Amino acid sequence: MVVDGAVGTGGEPESSDSLRTFGAVVQALREHAGLSREEFGERVRFSKHTVASVELGRRMPDPTFVERAEEVLGNTGALRKAAGHLARQPGLAARFRQWARLETTAITLYTYECRLIPGLLQTEAYARQLFTDRLPSLDDEQIEAQWAARAERQRLLRERPNTAFSFILEEHLFLRRTGGVEVTRELLDHVLEISALRNVEVQIMPLVLESHAGMAGPLQQLETPDNKWYAYNEAQRGGLFFSDPKEISVLQRRYARMRSQALTLQDSVSLLERMRGDL
Repeated sequence: MVVDGAVGTGGEPESSDSLRTFGAVVQALREHAGLSREEFGERVRFSKHTVASVELGRRMPDPTFVERAEEVLGNTGALRKAAGHLARQPGLAARFRQWARLETTAITLYTYECRLIPGLLQTEAYARQLFTDRLPSLDDEQIEAQWAARAERQRLLRERPNTAFSFILEEHLFLRRTGGVEVTRELLDHVLEISALRNVEVQIMPLVLESHAGMAGPLQQLETPDNKWYAYNEAQRGGLFFSDPKEISVLQRRYARMRSQALTLQDSVSLLERMRGDL
């Protein structure tokens, strides 16, 4: 089965019953305490716009927000308990959430990217540059929500040490210097750091290559704990979710061929280090 989906790296964060309910509780407690949004924001050290976004169910509350709100609103424990029942995919397009949910329990995750550094490997500065460049333009609240979603997903790399992560990245993604030299330098340092994790493999697809099995575009695949495979491909304005074993088989063969065409793990690290030294 192939299911149309919305691109996972775009779109406004969607509200949900749990987010709206949590926000309503925050608003009720704040008003009971006699605080305006601006006054409450000053006490929890978040802007009044962030407070409004949380109360309206448009933004996933940061753990720091929850803790500070508890302290300001009486330390009843209600917000801590309620926060544990919120969805963990803010800022993700609705249909991409199916993939994101599978991602949180996957035992294997393969990613090939030719357009941009994958979200799991991005630094905050790099990600914010992408959000700033997006059209139609995002406002400050949307950018904050997008980064919160991305940072949350990135925890998978360190919180799931038994999951095997494989990334194949085109060399030109670093040569483009998205965000400038300093952003690229930080990005290279970050990718090198992540590539040193035992459960992470990063391979670079060289800029000059006579044969390339990935010319059809980016590709993500994962294996669930019950050994079922799924795939997700993104495009400009949408994405495709794959669960048909025949389709998955084709995509797995392509990925296997790309792994053989890319630089080895050691050569990939050496290339990244050289690029870092050239900046």
